Amino acid sequence: MVPMSKRLFAEAFGTFWLVFGGCGSAVLAAAFPDVGIGLLGVSLAFGLTVLTMAYSIGHISGCHLNPAVTVGLWAGGRFPVRDIAPYIIAQLIGAVIAAQLLLFIASGQPDFALTGTGLAVNGYGAQSPGGYSMEAGLAIEAVLTLGFLIIILGSTDSRAPAGFAPIAIGLALTLIHLISIPVTNTSVNPARSTGPALVVGGLAVQQLWLFWLAPIIGALAAGGIYRWLANEPLAPAITGDNL
Repeated sequence: MVPMSKRLFAEAFGTFWLVFGGCGSAVLAAAFPDVGIGLLGVSLAFGLTVLTMAYSIGHISGCHLNPAVTVGLWAGGRFPVRDIAPYIIAQLIGAVIAAQLLLFIASGQPDFALTGTGLAVNGYGAQSPGGYSMEAGLAIEAVLTLGFLIIILGSTDSRAPAGFAPIAIGLALTLIHLISIPVTNTSVNPARSTGPALVVGGLAVQQLWLFWLAPIIGALAAGGIYRWLANEPLAPAITGDNL
């Protein structure tokens, strides 16, 4: 067993990488004059952060990088309840550090101004890129998180082809962003939402509840569904052996 201190550091660093890489692509590169990467590029950036970290730290911490994933793995019988809180705290620390560093770097551009929707915060209504309602945000975040956890649980099942789980998970997150960036700016990850929201403040913090509630609901549902679907009453913990 890897010591808990190393597992928590891996989770903090991995979540930092996800938020800095994914949100950083949106803030720094999405609309850069003439060569901006756009929605497709941002979606791919988020997927690549998870794929690269899964191969790098999956064997250390399981590479959750997401409180909803941690809760969903517990619901799926893959993770002990005693480790949920430490993992989530580590993920939040990594996300907040990433958001602070991103703000520091973005502020180095003379024309940068932090707005209520800055740092790629998630939101609905006035905070939604496409002006989508709260109900639409709740629905899409819950459904996409459910699908994400089913993919994670299925691709890391001991019966699945070994070594390909990070690819499936990274591509799944890319797909999720391609679907939902216009609706909520895509969360499916409470830590990813919390880091930028705490830095930006205001309405981003007021709407943060949705980006905890919907992903957690989706993750809990996915855990139960996969255990039933795979006839898997109790599966091994997700470690590097599954990735």
